[in-house]
Amino acid sequence: MVNKKSIHGEWSSRFAYILAATGSAVGLGNIWKFPYITGENGGGAFVLVYLACVLAIGIPIMIAETMMGRRGRQSPINTLATLSTEAGANKYWHYLGWMGVTAGVLILSYYSVIAGWANAYVFKAIFGGFSADAVEVKATFDEFIASPMQLVFWHTLFMIATMSVVMRGVNGGLEKAVQLLMPTLLALLVLLVGYAMTTGEAYFQGLSFLFSPDFSEIDSDAVLTAMGHAFFTLGLGMGAIMVYGSYLPSNVSIAKTSLYIAGADTIVALLAGIAIFPLVFANGLEPGSGPGLIFQTLPIAFGNMTGGWLFGILFFVLLVFAALTSSISLIEPVVAWLVENKGFTRSKASVVSGLVTWALGVSVALSFNVWSDFTIFNKTIFNFLDYLTANLMLPIGGFCIAVFSTWVMHDKHVREELALPEQQYILWRYLASYVAPAAVFLVFLHVLGVV
Repeated sequence: MVNKKSIHGEWSSRFAYILAATGSAVGLGNIWKFPYITGENGGGAFVLVYLACVLAIGIPIMIAETMMGRRGRQSPINTLATLSTEAGANKYWHYLGWMGVTAGVLILSYYSVIAGWANAYVFKAIFGGFSADAVEVKATFDEFIASPMQLVFWHTLFMIATMSVVMRGVNGGLEKAVQLLMPTLLALLVLLVGYAMTTGEAYFQGLSFLFSPDFSEIDSDAVLTAMGHAFFTLGLGMGAIMVYGSYLPSNVSIAKTSLYIAGADTIVALLAGIAIFPLVFANGLEPGSGPGLIFQTLPIAFGNMTGGWLFGILFFVLLVFAALTSSISLIEPVVAWLVENKGFTRSKASVVSGLVTWALGVSVALSFNVWSDFTIFNKTIFNFLDYLTANLMLPIGGFCIAVFSTWVMHDKHVREELALPEQQYILWRYLASYVAPAAVFLVFLHVLGVV
């Protein structure tokens, strides 16, 4: 390889990379999405399927994607072009980079809208506090998402915050943004789990729902959802891990850091479930109530707590920042490409990519209210983009990453980057070259009705 250092900079240390990549993984996917899709898919059995997807598919592909990023040291699109040339492979592999970058933009367009909800709830906590009445809380939430002006306003604020961080670069923006926020969020989640333990019987009911498997609830759609969420929450197949890997110092172990990141991400998701489901049952709410779950359960909990208004403010503030550490990784790949290929300054690249994503996000915000009757394949714009990215683009991207890293790249180059002991390398290669691609392929065949 000619270019062994990224022109965009490098993480200052292994710990900085772990924090940044964990920040990319830990966010709304863990605290907002994981609890409600678990509720929609029957609880404990879905959790087991999800964990199996993380172990057998997610971690091997994360290792592969990080390795490709560090090998290429460029944006995902240019990395795929460079690695394809190095391997003597078809030049069209660089379209895999395009798909990942596109998926990141599409995800951020609706991710920013949901993050805007959290931002709005910070101010609801400051100025109005939270009600302990479930009906009132639901009415407040329904009234909020029915307002296009409010959703667009909060979405706009969040996108401005995202681009402000990305403009500052790898060390001055991305790295500094995660150094304090993620550990603090974890501490607050632990406190919320502690509060959930005071709900008595509901606490054990919530744990039972989360950890007692009923496989009659699992079908091909649930498996596809679990696999898609493993990609979504780990940030796989969307270029984020690849571009973060391109900033990784050469002396850092890719496999070890990937295990740390996946472990931290999974712990946060489980803590969110342990905190939220007891509150669901204690207040007579439905665990499968959809995307609004966290905005209809936590406010009730805060309304019941002594000093809950303060805890609510802190929680939703840190939820916004957790979302921010993920959003900056989603937009970073396209910003890097604009700098590399179009000669843009980082500031200009951030503004251009941010405006495009913001405009798409406006359509997502409107899909909750004035455009709610407009559907694509019988799905609202929000539901369509969520399904397209999490259940199709990310798994397909992960499948192609697994194939490229093990069947296209030269084995010598892969070994150089991973520097694993022989037995560990053989295990990773087996999972990445056979298990992960086969699992993705079989699930798709089943969903299509072929098997």
